[in-house]
Amino acid sequence: MNHLFILALLSGAAIAAQAGLNSQLGVLLKSPLIAACIAFFISVILTLLAIVITARELPPAAILKSIPIYLWFTGGMLSAFAVSMFYYLIPKLGVGIVMTYALTGQLIIGVVIGHYGWFGLPVKPLSPAKISGVIVLIFGVILMSKK
Repeated sequence: MNHLFILALLSGAAIAAQAGLNSQLGVLLKSPLIAACIAFFISVILTLLAIVITARELPPAAILKSIPIYLWFTGGMLSAFAVSMFYYLIPKLGVGIVMTYALTGQLIIGVVIGHYGWFGLPVKPLSPAKISGVIVLIFGVILMSKK
């Protein structure tokens, strides 16, 4: 298996583990929002440290000025929403169910984004195999949701 696929798999595992751990932090703090804030604070510190260690140079001001304003905020807003919802929902539904629904949402919007090439990403047209995969995934979610 290509090492990039292994990294993607490990990233997904890390998301599920951190969501479970930080949802517990939210329960103990009695606030999923405080838990999300702590998680993002630690993330900022670690990514800034990684930049200090690895960055050869920062982007020039001309590049920074050319970036559309919405790109500075929308990703962070969506992250804050998603992470806060994980920390709120996991103690109520369980990490497996929440991750299953989250993955389904990611895949559905992912194939739409890929099909249209939104956000300047490569166009990856829908195919019968992709549509079948999404349908099978939705059935899997239904089966996992049964008691």
